[in-house]
Amino acid sequence: MRREHKIRVWRCSAFVGLFLCFLLGLGVGAHAQNANDILRKAAAAYENSNGISASFTMFTRSAGQNAGESFEGTIQMKGDKFTLVTPEALTWFNGTTQWTYVERNDEVNVTNPTGEELQFTNPALLLNSYKKGFTAAYKGESTAPNGKATYDVELTPKKKGDIVKVELQIEKYSNFPARITVTSKNGVSSTIQISQLKTGINQPDRFFVFNEGDYPDVEVIDLR
Repeated sequence: MRREHKIRVWRCSAFVGLFLCFLLGLGVGAHAQNANDILRKAAAAYENSNGISASFTMFTRSAGQNAGESFEGTIQMKGDKFTLVTPEALTWFNGTTQWTYVERNDEVNVTNPTGEELQFTNPALLLNSYKKGFTAAYKGESTAPNGKATYDVELTPKKKGDIVKVELQIEKYSNFPARITVTSKNGVSSTIQISQLKTGINQPDRFFVFNEGDYPDVEVIDLR
């Protein structure tokens, strides 16, 4: 897989992790009571969702540059499993093994992410890496790009790292996120904007596993 493809897949998977981390309400030790209440309701919404499907647009922009990039994608999640579809790649993760198919290269990379890679490729373990890692603050109310009324919550890391802050817009009535923005210390700001989210999408476990029979001509590269 080319390096630029890896970066994009990792970046999007990182947002999957942050998205799941937020939904489960496990990554934040919020001090503000309002933020605490909002996150608890979000956690309950995900736990009762019976699996979700979401369409999103991801925007990335660097500080001092007018130009940026964007792409659309879809994701289905159940527990710590996910299937992610973007223009660059299809990614399946069953909680242990990840398969990333890049059509342009006609290859599938198989990995069991370890070490620092986990925070980019494994949402479940990302939860642990961010556990107690943020302070949450309630910032008020606003209107999301989808027109829904939202609560605004800002997460600030307790220790210095690549992430400077995470900004969340959380729908007031569904308790699901409408927009998540992550600002990095290198000045790059990335936003994932949820356009549609459905609950009750209880996919079988095999849905989160790469089926080699569906891609008989691809080269499978086992990097485990």
